[in-house]
Amino acid sequence: MNTAFVTRSAEALPATGKPVPQAPPGGDGQVLAVREISKRYGPVTALRGVSLELRRGEVLALVGDNGAGKSTLVSIISGMARPDAGEVLIDGEPFAGHGPKAAREAGIETVFQNLALVQTLSIAENVYLGRELYRGGALGRALRFLDKRRMRREVETTFDRLGLDLPPVTAKAGALSGGQRQAVAVARAMLWQRKVVVMDEPVAALGVRQTEAVLSLVERLGQHGVATLLVSHNMEHVLRVAHRVAVMRLGRKVADLDLRTGEVSGMHLVGLITGGITEADLSS
Repeated sequence: MNTAFVTRSAEALPATGKPVPQAPPGGDGQVLAVREISKRYGPVTALRGVSLELRRGEVLALVGDNGAGKSTLVSIISGMARPDAGEVLIDGEPFAGHGPKAAREAGIETVFQNLALVQTLSIAENVYLGRELYRGGALGRALRFLDKRRMRREVETTFDRLGLDLPPVTAKAGALSGGQRQAVAVARAMLWQRKVVVMDEPVAALGVRQTEAVLSLVERLGQHGVATLLVSHNMEHVLRVAHRVAVMRLGRKVADLDLRTGEVSGMHLVGLITGGITEADLSS
């Protein structure tokens, strides 16, 4: 079995290989805003007044050393933790829910490195897990007969929209490669029309071909107006797919840089992460 999925319709990508951020009419396209977020765990301060913004169709990379606060920030955005101070806004409205379900309902889907797919269920069943469709009619609703044909059709349509070539949607999740599993998780977010996809180290445990496939998928998400927050330790990947990068250090955001200028290198990012340079040094 092929161990990686591939993307189709490459001619649809811009010449730069990056999706072009699109703003909805009459606004700046901001879908996610984090305002002065702070979080403590006992005597340890994990986040100190962190703010960032994410716009529709944009890929924002979040980088930093271990202990910089990235995981805590992702936990708060994904609804798994509550901040001690500050707020998260989605489309300008405060997000006060708790738990991944509340975050999903608000428009945020988080794709973790260790995906929670049920091995014995099919691709389509995993995509619709907890949101199953039932057949119409009084009997279908009363006996809760699953509308498997419709679920499969919707998943196949979503794969086509993303230009993905995956095994049949009836294939079991346990038979998928790591890259294919990531694709299923992202497709699930697209099917449910999420505004923001948070990807936490999505290629950390993948091989070369699978990594390339996932990065290509991240590049493609922006074409569908989805904002992506990408957590990564790989500076090469960040420079390839991200429009902007937010650098975390010791619980603070120490830099927020536009990567589309081509003036930021991997060495610059490493220097910011380690404290060897500051954002002001890059502009001097």
